[in-house]
Order: sequence, then structure tokens, then C-alpha cells
Amino acid sequence: MTLYLGIDDTDTRESRGTGRLARAIAAELARSYMVTGVTRHQLFVHPAVPYTSHNSSAVIHIQDTGNGIAADVFATAKELMLADFIEGSDPGICVAADRNINGDLSRFGFSAKTSVVTQDQARSLAREAGILLEGLGGTEDGVIGALAGIGLAASGNDGRFVQKGTTRDLRGSQTVAAILASGVDRVMTRDGTAVGEGTICLRKFPKPAFIGGKAILYVEAEGDAYHDIVVG
Repeated sequence: MTLYLGIDDTDTRESRGTGRLARAIAAELARSYMVTGVTRHQLFVHPAVPYTSHNSSAVIHIQDTGNGIAADVFATAKELMLADFIEGSDPGICVAADRNINGDLSRFGFSAKTSVVTQDQARSLAREAGILLEGLGGTEDGVIGALAGIGLAASGNDGRFVQKGTTRDLRGSQTVAAILASGVDRVMTRDGTAVGEGTICLRKFPKPAFIGGKAILYVEAEGDAYHDIVVG
């Protein structure tokens, strides 16, 4: 089982980003829990939707032992977010176990990628599902992205990993074996062909897409090697 911790709207144009905060929270949570990754989820970009730069939310994936850890994870993350509150931001936080994330929540997440959704919708869905959702300042619009993020992450078919295993330690040219050893589940081309060996020239560090519940790094052939493609 997996516990998802979603955060959104924690930054301003001049501050550190939501992704960086999510990784810091993940590092702290990893002291007590098994954190399996952090994903980024792109939401609707439209003049009617206020956002800082790209309108994306972040979700931390935690192995759920079934021992009621949601409340403790929520409390720890909330404390860290309040301690790093950026004036002018509108943060929201949400925590839910996969067993509590129903189809309505995933549909809300996918709707938030293509249309304007509201705080009232997010709060109503969270109440109905019995999951923790809270705004931590400003307009509290971050509750929208926080809930949407966990709905998308729970689908297993959205976004990309910005942290998975030791992927952020890899730079430059790496073998497929090294990339798989870092925490990526599969390397493949866009047409679905598996790549089992060879060298991959990384743009930065591997950012595998979250597809079918797996971390999949897509690549394209480039001469005698491959280069990675950012998907999701």
C-alpha cells in the first residue's frame, strides 16, 4: 500500500520551488518512513488559474504499513511547511492512503489538468472520502493542486519522478544498467521498445515518467547512444 502526500502553491516567483520543498519534506519523512519517490504533476495553465510559474503540484510517495501513519505524516509535513512558509504563497496539503482514493478523486485530478476546478470541489471530495486536506495560508488555493496531485499519483499514470531512489545522483553519460540500479524500473523508446543496454546521455538527471505504476525513462537514439526524453 502507498500513502500519498500532496502539496501545492508553496512558493513565489522569487522563492525556492514546490518541488524543492517536497524533496526536503521527503528527506525528513525518510527518517521515520520508507519514502519511495516524489512526483511532479502538471495542472491546467490558463489565465483564469493563478499560479507561480508552471502550475504543477508535488506528491511524496510513502510505503504505508497500515498502522495509521497518515495523521503523523500530515502533522510532520504541515509543521515543515509552516516553518518554511513563503509570504505571498497559498499552500495546501493533502494526505491519503491509496485505499481511500476513489475514482472521483482521480477524475478530479485529471479535470484539474484541463479545466478550472475549485476549492469547494476539492474540500467536498476530501470530506466525502475522509481524507486530510488543509490550506496553510494565503488564499489556500493550494488545496486544489494538493488534492489533484494525489488523485493523479494514485492513478499510476501521470506525471514524472523528480526523485526516485538515487536518480538525482546521476549526471552526464550513464549506462542503462546504472540507471536501472538507481531506481528506474524500465528504459524504453517512445514506441515501447525496451532498451536493456547501452549508454544514455542525460540532459540533467533521469526524470522517469510515471506510467502503469512504474518509473519509465524514455529515450531516443542519438548516434551510438541514447538521450533521455522528459515525459509527463
